[in-house]
Amino acid sequence: MTETYTVRLQPVGVEFEVDEDETILDAAFRQGIALPHGCKEGQCSACKCVQLDGETEMLKYSTFALNEMEKDSGHILMCRTLAYSDVDIELLNYDEEALSKSIPVRQFSGKIVDFQKLTHDIRGVQIELDVPLKFWAGQYVDITVKTEKGEEITRSFSMANPPSETQELGFIIKKYPDGRFSNELDDGGIKAGADVSIEGPYGMCFRREDREGPVILVGAGSGMSPVWSILNDHVASGEDRPVYFFYGARTRDDLILLDRIDALTAAHPGIEFIPVLSHADDDADWTGERGFVHEAVDRRLKALGIDGDGDVYACGPPPMIDALTPVLFMHDFDTDRIFFDKFTPTSGSSGH
Repeated sequence: MTETYTVRLQPVGVEFEVDEDETILDAAFRQGIALPHGCKEGQCSACKCVQLDGETEMLKYSTFALNEMEKDSGHILMCRTLAYSDVDIELLNYDEEALSKSIPVRQFSGKIVDFQKLTHDIRGVQIELDVPLKFWAGQYVDITVKTEKGEEITRSFSMANPPSETQELGFIIKKYPDGRFSNELDDGGIKAGADVSIEGPYGMCFRREDREGPVILVGAGSGMSPVWSILNDHVASGEDRPVYFFYGARTRDDLILLDRIDALTAAHPGIEFIPVLSHADDDADWTGERGFVHEAVDRRLKALGIDGDGDVYACGPPPMIDALTPVLFMHDFDTDRIFFDKFTPTSGSSGH
């Protein structure tokens, strides 16, 4: 029989049970306790905390996420930690709103019902579930599918649809040269009608409600997926806040959902869409922003005089997030008003 222990979280005073054969983070997910997390694989340090008491062991992890000095001073990664006694943990960062809005992680079954080629390297995928999935706008799930050859592939993808649509989920997926999921879609190894299993929801980059100031959305590539969900959920909420929606792409051919964005901004004048092209030197007709998306965010925040006011949701590849972070701090945004989702190319089972 599996031993069960108690995990106590300081300073929030939350307690939950952990089985001996599951990580502390998985135990929290199972019981609907939203602890800070990112990759769930010991690669990113989002779930780093301090172990105050108890006996634990850590599975394999990256020293980029937790270095030897931190490990020696009692730091652990909750996604890689197994408990062998009751454990006391001090959270280094926590979000009271997230803790109060936790949704237990569950398993779902479904089918791929459609997919589209949106650009040369971005795909749209629709999955119909057997039962509804409750999630917050901006969250993601792990999708497992079998190819025609019987290989199992698991990937993490953010929902593009708003949380009001709980049974047919839409995803916007970036195609990488070695991305098995997207390449199998293109090559017919994963077909419409394929059975999938889904686990989730995961992710801390979800829309916060009833806050003051503008909403600043920043996406690039398949980062459009959670940003589109957050934007449509914001519109449905009826909150009256200005929205600045930045989207970084290489050329005009890489911009997606333009008809739907035009319809949304026409119906809601408080939403401004700001596409930013990094490789538009040969496009004399392009009158919009040029350069990298973080540069355009910096220019627009300066022009608007926005310093630390509002909430930022940024979703995209690590170089975009890494370049945007100092820009936001220069504009006096506090960390509790900035929500990031880094889309890392596939490492093991992850990768948006």
